[in-house]
Amino acid sequence: MSFQKGTLINQEYAGVENYQKVLSDPVFFKALKNTALYAFTVVPIALIIGLAIAWIIFEKVKHKSFFETLFFMPYVTSTIAIGIVFRYFFNGSYGIINFLLSKVGIPAINWLDDVDMSMTTLIIFGIWTSLAFNIIILLAGLRNIDPEHYKIAKMFGAKDGEIFRRITLPQLVPTIAFLLTVNIIGAFKVYTQVYALFAGQPGIAKSATTAVYYIYDKFHIAGRPGIAMAATVILFLVILFCTFIQRQIMKKVGE
Repeated sequence: MSFQKGTLINQEYAGVENYQKVLSDPVFFKALKNTALYAFTVVPIALIIGLAIAWIIFEKVKHKSFFETLFFMPYVTSTIAIGIVFRYFFNGSYGIINFLLSKVGIPAINWLDDVDMSMTTLIIFGIWTSLAFNIIILLAGLRNIDPEHYKIAKMFGAKDGEIFRRITLPQLVPTIAFLLTVNIIGAFKVYTQVYALFAGQPGIAKSATTAVYYIYDKFHIAGRPGIAMAATVILFLVILFCTFIQRQIMKKVGE
């Protein structure tokens, strides 16, 4: 379809015309830039926070099953439903976030209707929605570590920080590599979060347009399936390249 032009029911061969249009469209490059910013910000921050929370639950908290269920609930909840809730949280007039900021003397922030804040708001939302899956997978990885390692380390007087750096973290490298791969692919395909948070729009003045939203817009709104599919192929290649580089880096770290 990326080499065809016209509507879905009336297509004709167009060669590389669709690719030329996509690669000369500044909106597409803005969408790619926003997507890359989202991916390379949300993924590492969500992974670090998720690792900290998982470690605290695993080591310090009693009734672990209760907290695992608590943290897993957002993962099985509709992103659209969560987005509606977050729209109220981020509301510039009566949102709870601005209310809390006002208590510490910080003026209200226009989270949803400010061109300069759209991506920041989306990134915060993305980090929150990524935590549940990361925490559950990291807890599973922590359980697979032989407890004898910890017993021996504590016998020799190792502190918590040393145990984490020398035993826990190296043992979690395969789990972290898996999460990085899955999360990067998911982040480059971000769409639902944008749709939910900005009520079906890619932010004010399209300031939070992402690659998949660009594809959706060209396919369903503009009625240009050929251009949409060309953008899809390009996005696939970008994801493939980023995933390959990430896997090579993690392989070196594992060695």
